[in-house]
Amino acid sequence: MSRRRIQPSSSVPNRDQPREQRPERPDRKEQSRGGRGGGGHGGGHGGGLWLWGTHPVLSALANPERKCRRLLLTLEAMSSHGAEITALGRQRTLPQPESAGRADIDALLPPGAVHQGIALSVEPLEPADVTDLINAAEGKEQAVIMVLDQVTDPHNVGAILRSAAAFGAVGMIVPDRHAPDETGTLAKSASGALERLPLVRAINLVRTLEDLKQAGFWIAGMAGEAKQTLAEAKLSGRIALVMGSEGEGLRRLTREHCDYLVKLPQTDLVESLNVSNAAAVALYELVRR
Repeated sequence: MSRRRIQPSSSVPNRDQPREQRPERPDRKEQSRGGRGGGGHGGGHGGGLWLWGTHPVLSALANPERKCRRLLLTLEAMSSHGAEITALGRQRTLPQPESAGRADIDALLPPGAVHQGIALSVEPLEPADVTDLINAAEGKEQAVIMVLDQVTDPHNVGAILRSAAAFGAVGMIVPDRHAPDETGTLAKSASGALERLPLVRAINLVRTLEDLKQAGFWIAGMAGEAKQTLAEAKLSGRIALVMGSEGEGLRRLTREHCDYLVKLPQTDLVESLNVSNAAAVALYELVRR
């Protein structure tokens, strides 16, 4: 694979240099923090963090790292999922299911929440770190990390997390600021992926990209004005795929720390794809090789 960089610079580390010869980096624990959900507490009107919907709730119950506090089900949901919940309860301690009416569950959740008759009060997941993602990539010839640069809509972030899990990414990174907290809305959009894929919050996104470079990752930024498509770049190995916000795209500093700028081919009939749709297409392009 040709590895010409968009912005040649002596500051970009040699991916082939042995790790012990690379410069020491500050403690990453001080640079990035988060969790598979990021540690936020929002998501409902009933206090704490509420998850709702079949896939988010059952995935949380099955996740040994998720502390569950209270489980509410309608009679219909209990009939549909009672056996699975009972089986999960044999594997670890879970709250006793409580029967509740739809109106009771509605009152605990944001207006319009599609809960399918099941809701779960939980504690936020314990923090994950960028080193967790780097370690997950060890020994793999191909590894992808999704990086979001100020994508703020929880529906989009959740949908991208779901696609990242579906296409085998080892994790996702968002900025500590200008990114949604762990909420029921994000979890619902992720359809269970919040419990399965590490979601790291980077206090300094640019420094985190440099940490990924030190670990042998190529940084590919998605930009509509790029001169080559993602397919034309023929990327392989360890890739961090960076997506910017729909309105502004990649920030200047983020762009400057990318090894490649790439785009998706599209007609001029639409201005752009929704960021979650673009992420799904880009992830497929990377893993289909």
